[in-house]
Order: sequence, then C-alpha cells, then structure tokens
Amino acid sequence: MSRPDVSVVIVSYNTSQLIVRCLTELYASLTPDVTAEVVVVDNASTDGSADTIADRFPQVRLVRLTENVGFGRGINRGAAVSTGRYLLCLNPDTVPVGHPVTELVTFADRHPGHGLYTGRTLHPDGTDDNYSCWGMPTVWSIFGFASGLSTAFRGRAWADPEALPGYDRKSVREVPALSGCMLLIERDLFGRLGGFDPQYFLYSEDIDLSTRARALGARPVLTPTAQVVHLVGASSSSEGQRIRILRGKATYVRRHWSPLRAWTAVRLLVAGVGLRAVGKTLLGRDRSRGVDWIEVWRSRRDWAAGYPPVEEDRPTTERLEPAG
Repeated sequence: MSRPDVSVVIVSYNTSQLIVRCLTELYASLTPDVTAEVVVVDNASTDGSADTIADRFPQVRLVRLTENVGFGRGINRGAAVSTGRYLLCLNPDTVPVGHPVTELVTFADRHPGHGLYTGRTLHPDGTDDNYSCWGMPTVWSIFGFASGLSTAFRGRAWADPEALPGYDRKSVREVPALSGCMLLIERDLFGRLGGFDPQYFLYSEDIDLSTRARALGARPVLTPTAQVVHLVGASSSSEGQRIRILRGKATYVRRHWSPLRAWTAVRLLVAGVGLRAVGKTLLGRDRSRGVDWIEVWRSRRDWAAGYPPVEEDRPTTERLEPAG
C-alpha cells in the first residue's frame, strides 16, 4: 500500500456524539486526489466513545490509551502509528466545510517551506470564531490581561494582541502561531521538533510548537479555503478550563522566557485573576463568560507553577517513517 498524503490525527476524550459527527463528515469530505488515513487516539474515555468508533468506523486506526495523557501527548501517540507525508491535528468538535483536508494538503504542496498550515475555524453561522491562529505571548499582552485592558477594550489589537482582533482570515497570510484545532504540519518538521512537548497537558502546546517551529525557519500560514465549523469553540468558560489555560501559559513562559521575564509574566497573570476575583467579590458582578474567578484565584499556587515535567519518549523522524 502506498504512503498516504496525510494522516489526520484526532484526540478524543468523552466526545461520543461529537466524534461520530466529526468522523462522518470528515470521511464524506475527503477527495480521491488527496489520500488520507485517520487515526483517533482515545484518552481513556468512559462514555463508550472508543467502542462506538471501533464499531461504526472500522477504517479508523484507533489507539486506546489507559489514561488521559492530554492533547499534545495524544497527538504524539497518534503520530507514532501513522505514515502520512503530513500530519493534520483536528479537534473532534469540528465539522468540515467543503474539502478542508484536500485544501490544506494541496496548498502545502504548492507552497512548500512554511512547515505549518491552518485555515478558518468558523461559528455555526459561518463567521470566523478567530481561534485558528494566535499572536505570540508578550509581557505587554499579559499586562493587558493583568490590567483588564483586554476586557475593557475587547477587539482592540493594542489591548489584546494575542487574539489578533481585526486580523484578516479571509486571505492567505503568514501568522504568528497556529491553534491545534486544525493544524497541518510537515512530517519531517514534526520529527525534527520531537512532536508536541509532553509537559503541556492542555493549552499552549500549540503555541509552544509554533515557537519552536519558527526557530527552525518555519513560517506558519493560513489559507482561507480550508474551513471547519468549530462546534464547541472557545469552550474554556469553566474555571477548570480557565485554570488549564493559565497553567499552560505559565508553563510556556517558564519554558521560553528568561527567569526574570517569566517571573514577571506569572505575577501579572496572578494579578489579572486577582483583579477579576475582586470585581466579583466587591462589585457583585456576574461571572465573566461563566468563569468563577474566585475559584481560579484560590487555585493560583497550582496553576502559577505550570505543568510538572513529564518523562516520555518524543517522536523522531526515524520513528515516524513508515516501515519498509
């Protein structure tokens, strides 16, 4: 059997209904001019989704894990058993619009050298949800969160540069960093990077990957013809998910910034959470987008420390090449 053009790797955790719809629409969207294999890594789901996938989609290469290892490590596990020239990370809460796999692979073949590729992630009404690409974290962007500027002046690039407000996602353009929601990466580059950093359980692992890829000369790019509807989208409204976002960001700055700069960034993150917790306590404001900031504040020692180191083999180019 010849090597497929792309390996679509989906990490699933208790997403039974979402993953069935995603896989159904994904297979319907594939075209014969781009060959694809689909790998689903089940993170020890308890909702029967792995059995459902095995029963309804026998063509899927299913990897059942005995523990939830998070997103990045899950992708690494899926990459290790796949053989495509490209890897496409895809969320289980996405639904293809048109033929996004073909669009991404075709664009990448025609524009080699970028290394990482994405498209548009949309709301169900067809508008951009603005989560397919991001700006790189800076002390200023974290200060915007700490001071409340990013909330008070939402949609202003100077106040919330990481969100890239006003960024044109309807034309081809290079972007600072890509979201793991829909991320195509060249197989060789993934191997050179050692895959996703396993220290991240969830959130910021895609920013970390983009940062390390750029250091090797990659130029992440967005093509608007590749589109998916992101059904859940910014589902980080609960305090538990917000804590993971902050923990991921604390991990990122500690991994990539100088000790003083990272210390400053973490203190600013703590200050930003404190500001929102005080607003809730003193002003009696309702929860911001469903987040209980008081609970996030109480957990600050845990998330400010970042994720603990994880010992795990990282993918290499040699391990990822198909046998023979």
